[in-house]
Amino acid sequence: MRILSALLSLVIPGAMVCALAAPPPILPLKDVRAGMKGIGRTVFLGTKIENFDVEVLGILENMGPKQSLILARLSGGPLEKTGVMQGMSGSPVYIDGKLIGAVAMAFQFAKEPIAGIRPIEEMLASAPVRRPEVRASLSDKSLTERLPRIEQQSDRPVEIGTPLSMGGFSRGTVEQFAPALRAVGLEPRQGISAGRAVRPVPPKPPEPGSMISLQLVNGDMSVGADGTVTMVDGNRLWAFGHRFLSVGNTELPFTNASVITLLANLNTSSKISASGSFLGTITGDFNTAVSGELGRPAKMAQVRIGLKGAGKTGQYRMEMVQDRILSPLLLQMMCYSVLDGSERTLGASSVRLSGSIRFEGVTEPITIDNVYSGDFNTPMVASLGAALPVAFALQNTLEPLRIQNVDLTLEATPEKKQFTIDQVWTEQKEVRPGENISIHVLMTGDGAREMAKVLQYTVPVGAPAGTWNITVADGPTTNVGEGRAYNVTQARPASQVVSLLNSMRGQSKAYVRIWRSDAGYTLEGRELPMPPPSVGLILARTPGAAVNPGRGSTVAELSFDAGDAPISGAKTITVEVKE
Repeated sequence: MRILSALLSLVIPGAMVCALAAPPPILPLKDVRAGMKGIGRTVFLGTKIENFDVEVLGILENMGPKQSLILARLSGGPLEKTGVMQGMSGSPVYIDGKLIGAVAMAFQFAKEPIAGIRPIEEMLASAPVRRPEVRASLSDKSLTERLPRIEQQSDRPVEIGTPLSMGGFSRGTVEQFAPALRAVGLEPRQGISAGRAVRPVPPKPPEPGSMISLQLVNGDMSVGADGTVTMVDGNRLWAFGHRFLSVGNTELPFTNASVITLLANLNTSSKISASGSFLGTITGDFNTAVSGELGRPAKMAQVRIGLKGAGKTGQYRMEMVQDRILSPLLLQMMCYSVLDGSERTLGASSVRLSGSIRFEGVTEPITIDNVYSGDFNTPMVASLGAALPVAFALQNTLEPLRIQNVDLTLEATPEKKQFTIDQVWTEQKEVRPGENISIHVLMTGDGAREMAKVLQYTVPVGAPAGTWNITVADGPTTNVGEGRAYNVTQARPASQVVSLLNSMRGQSKAYVRIWRSDAGYTLEGRELPMPPPSVGLILARTPGAAVNPGRGSTVAELSFDAGDAPISGAKTITVEVKE
């Protein structure tokens, strides 16, 4: 059998794993009784799987929807000193050689290593299902808000936190994102990781009790989430005993991992480990387990982030997982780290963000060109500006999108370069069709700086008489004025979503919008001002077409910039067009 397995592995990566791995006998939950004793398997150091003792204390019924938990006392090895550790999630537990489940839950601040064991039947029942619909608005302040929160209570068992090793990230990045990551059950730390692209090289087959690391990012920066294998059946694998982030059907590559040391802590101890060779891909992340396939490759998104700044100039290249929930968050963390590692995050600063994001099967890329400036933590705002368009595109299309590549450049300066629209006026209060309007704009900035702009507009011949409005505003305000907000109404084809994102204006320019208070329509994110009556009747009956009676219809639009400084604010004046 072993000779056949070795021959197969030369032809099919992972074939050795499939041929040697066989499911163990299972002891059903109904047969588990208090007082039973067994053993668990996990790694305490290196890659050696060691046994620890388990004594069943009882069964906790209805801990979740049709879910139970086996309460047990662990002992042996370092557990008397460390208690139940982060990284033990998924450690298999056997009674009389039969698998009953995986270590998955613990009590905060517990003085004894008391653990909750997830019954193996519940782990195996977490079969892939259709992911729930997710719709995102770009008004979201945190990309972690869509992930399930973990209840932190000391009087009841909670999911064991998952160690999140962040290699190549600045210390400030770990501290900045730590509260949000801990709220969803992750324990981030500046970690030790391979720091290289994951490649399908068949390593030693994993066994129940082996450490694995879910590789979310690889390259100049790396992110790995560590846990333990519970069961291997052919080329299928189950681990953790609880959700990772509950993202459903997914595609997360994973490697083997080795434990460097154990860190005892009064709150929760943890394993400190390093990732190794590629094993396969996690394809399901559900409430009671993560599951995947050995030898299955995962296609990663290519990411390049360039930096131009006073502190440092360079570029970073990474591979990132393809996931509509995780990918935007990871991109935000990478952009923030690039800025935090070389530029200051406290005090006045400015960041120009430019580049593109391409998706497979979509001809037009998302083009990004924006400027951010402020007195405090501008890098966080800029990094969010890079991630939110990706989140909107991934979460609001009819068909699943895959990122082809991300190519961004961050230009940072340690000063606030921002202008505010202070005054707007015209030399003419009345004008006739064919005549010219001079629009004056005065902008002010820090340090008593001023900048003046004069724009010319000719009223078209045959233009209707009446009151015309002239609004000078920053990009986001202009978006709202034209109904191009990021509110989600329904999923759209990918090409339309990308086109909508590209039509959104940033703060690198100010926009002069000349408009009338006539009814207009917005369809697929595009404005249709003053349509003919016949067209208006059709639009009024068209699903998804919004009537804009109060906002007005744009007649013309002009724009200007303030060099490399962002512009904010809005002012509106009126002129009378006479016959």
